[in-house]
Amino acid sequence: MNENNDLPDHGPHLHAHAAPTTQQIRTVGQRRRDAEEKLEHHLQEARHKHDPHQDEATQEEKPKTDDKS
Repeated sequence: MNENNDLPDHGPHLHAHAAPTTQQIRTVGQRRRDAEEKLEHHLQEARHKHDPHQDEATQEEKPKTDDKS
């Protein structure tokens, strides 16, 4: 037991105001970069999916004038 309040010390995980370790900060930073990269990838996919569908829709609406009868 520790000397403060005679409560057992459960380590840094249960202390609300304890500073994060260097490894924890690095892990959070890496996760954030991964999430931002994944989001950017999904946004680019969504943009590219939108463009071809838009082109197909406009081609279907145009009358074909290839037949010269």
